[in-house]
Order: sequence, then C-alpha cells, then structure tokens
Amino acid sequence: MATDTAKISQLKSAVANLDQISESEKTGFVNLVSRYLSGEAQQVEWSKIQTPTDEVVVPYDTLAPTPEDPEETKKLLDKLVVLKLNGGLGTTMGCTGPKSVIEVRNGLTFLDLIVIQIENLNKKYGCSVPLLLMNSFNTHDDTQKIVEKYSNSNIEIHTFNQSQYPRLVVDDFVPLPSKGHTDKDGWYPPGHGDVFPSLKNSGKLDALLSQGKEYVFVANSDNLGAVVDLKILNHLIRNKNEYCMEVTPKTLADVKGGTLISYEGKVQLLEIAQVPDQHVNEFKSIEKFKIFNTNNLWVNLKAIKRLVEADALKMEIIPNPKEVDGVKVLQLETAAGAAIKFFDHAIGINVPRSRFLPVKATSDLLLVQSDLYTLVDGFVIRNPARTIPANPSIDLGPEYKKVANFLSRFKSIPSIIELDSLKVAGDVWFGAGITLKGKVSIVAKSGVKLEIPDGAVLQNKRQDLVFPFTISSKGSEEGVEL
Repeated sequence: MATDTAKISQLKSAVANLDQISESEKTGFVNLVSRYLSGEAQQVEWSKIQTPTDEVVVPYDTLAPTPEDPEETKKLLDKLVVLKLNGGLGTTMGCTGPKSVIEVRNGLTFLDLIVIQIENLNKKYGCSVPLLLMNSFNTHDDTQKIVEKYSNSNIEIHTFNQSQYPRLVVDDFVPLPSKGHTDKDGWYPPGHGDVFPSLKNSGKLDALLSQGKEYVFVANSDNLGAVVDLKILNHLIRNKNEYCMEVTPKTLADVKGGTLISYEGKVQLLEIAQVPDQHVNEFKSIEKFKIFNTNNLWVNLKAIKRLVEADALKMEIIPNPKEVDGVKVLQLETAAGAAIKFFDHAIGINVPRSRFLPVKATSDLLLVQSDLYTLVDGFVIRNPARTIPANPSIDLGPEYKKVANFLSRFKSIPSIIELDSLKVAGDVWFGAGITLKGKVSIVAKSGVKLEIPDGAVLQNKRQDLVFPFTISSKGSEEGVEL
C-alpha cells in the first residue's frame, strides 16, 4: 500500500508539470490511476447474476407508438441532442484521419449520412436537433476542417474534445511525456466512458441544458444503424428513465460483446473482461446471455450533470497495454456502457438488429456498399428482397484489408442478396456485374492472379473446379473452391 501511495505522489508531481493538458484532465487522470492501483476493479460474483426481466430490458415491439400529431413529435425532438463518438482514426482500414470520413456509399461518408439524417428530421418536424461530435486530439484538427462544409446546413454542429491522458510507463509508473515523449505517441484518449466528464468540462453540457435539451443519444460514428428513434425517445421521457442502452439479440459473431444483467438489484453491463475464466464459455453462449450492447445509448443530461459533479461515475477500468518505441506502457480506459448502473430507472431496450450496422473492416464495407442495402434520405436501409434475417458472413484476405486495396479489387461490388458466406484468399480480382449466391469460397494459390470476369455468377457447388475462363497467372492455371 505504501508503494502505491509513493507511486501516486510521484505521479501527481510529474503530471503537475505537463502543461499540454488542463487541470481537470490532470485530476481525472490521477483519480483514474489511483482507482486502478487500489484494485477496485473486481470480477462479479457469478452466482449473483440474474437474467433481466422485460421491465429492465424492454422488448422494442412493446413500446408505445409515437404521437400522431407532428407538433407533439416536434416537442419530443426539441428535447434531443445527437452525439457521435468521433475519436477513432481509420488506421485499421488503412486510412489517415477520422474514420467518419471514409466513404460508405454513393460517395457519401459516415459524417455526410449523419448530417443528412438530422437535416431531414429538422426539416420534416421544424425542430432543432443539434449534432455534437466528440473528437480526440487525434481527430480534432481534421474534423474542424470537415465540419466547415456543413456551415449552410440547418443543423447546429458542435465539436468538443475528449480528455487527453498521458500513457503510463509500466516499469516506474511515470507518464511517458515526462520522459521526453512529447509527441502524440505519449498520449491517449481514455475510451468513450470519458464522454460524460468531457461533456461537462467542455461547457457543452450546461449550454445544452440552458437550451431546454433533456436527452442525448450517444452512438459510434461508424454504426450506420444508429439513427434517431422516436419511439425510444418517447418511452424514456414518459417513464423518466435516466439511461437506456440499446441491446440486440446476440449471434455467434457477437459472442465477445458486453451484455446486460441484473446484479444486486441494479441493471449492469457485464463485459468479457469481468468474467471469471471458468465461466467464459458460458458468457459466450447465446443461450444464457441472449443480448449484447450496441453502444447506442440514451442518457438524461441533468442526470449526467448530477453524477459528474458528484464524481460518482466510477466505471470499471479497462487496462490496455501497448508498446511505444520498445517501452511498455499502459492506457487506462473506461466504457460509456458501464455507467448504466449509476443512473436511476436505467433500462435496456431490445432493438431490431437493423439498429446495429457497424463498419469495422472492409468486409463490413462490402455489405453496406452492395445491393443488400439501399440509401434513402441518408438512411442505409436493408433490401427487403433478402429474406434471410442474418447478413452473409464475409471473410476477405489481407489483400483487402485497406480501403484503397479493397476498392481497387472490385470493378463493381457483387450482388450478394442470395449469398450465405464468402471467403476470398489470395490475389483475387472481381470484374463488374458479378453475382454471388450460397456459399462461395475463392482461393488463389500463391503467385497466381485470379481474375473473375464481368457478369460471372458464382453459386455454391461443393467441389473444386477449374474456372472455364481465362486467368492470368505466373504459374499454372488455378483451381477455385466453390
């Protein structure tokens, strides 16, 4: 314990000298590290976990319909703010700058679609729903430039930055910037749990409350399904719920996602990191834990102010080890979903899967750019011609990881309405107007360039065959598994 006290004392004096960050960031960071060292992050007692009832996780189809009177709808919307988490870079998809400026469909970016949606809402109901973007120090400058292009829109767009915390050197618990790493590598944004204090510290929270705003809808900027839902907003206002997490039925692709549980009389988010080792398989099963967190959150603004001012939002700490120039460092982060247990009358709503359409990789981009979806007023809508509820599973090789490479390998995105699964490995190039049906697996051997011609229809035949069309290759002609 004494060593921890000494560590904190040393940390405080080191942090005091970091003039790149504000006093509130310094305090927030030292408090986070103190909580981490005290070991308060604890695993749940498995036997105390209960499955939430329908009162706690409300089925979406039981929500009351929205008011028919447009004036009543306008009143609802005038209480709302939309906040998109915009701190992420598109580095995993080979892009520089904010991920929200990747083109998703018809030349429009995530941010374009978000703006179009809110513009249409404001125009239709004569309301004024503002858009807030929470940036990180990584995305701030680029986002400021991008937002200028919306200056003539009918939306108030506000930006603010989440906290900037120093990375901790594991060996001696000294901030990395104190050791001369003063560039961006010395710092990190501490996860989206930081949205609540940052909203308050930026002055945006008080400004919104003074405008009569009551609820904020928080969502990841890369989730195309996270659009304003009047039924949810109406329900929360009528029932005075301070916090709502949208959850949706879990599939085998979502087994690691956090889930809602009832625990000691409160609704709580259970993440895989909190699960004792012997129960991990049970956590991943879709029988016991049937839902997972979409990270679409609806939160009462007055409640945020009350809890932040009382320093009551002590979410579970997520340690994220990294390495910078051979130095082992630690990032301590929190998640916004974990705040659910601190709010009064907090609930989950079990929403349709269509409200969870994230684009985390080029395989997701293939889905949303294909004929599986259409674009209507900025909304990405599922094509009713697809009768199977689940989307096809897409597994693209490393050649497709970066957006630029992905786009160059498709003359046009294939039709995939009748596709169950697609696996592509090796140097494969797609022509225009291709149709994929059933289970398709295309594997080009090493050193072989495989070109699938325009108009080809690939349908599942469970056999190896040699394509009856020309394949330019460095070696012999190539067989393809279908």
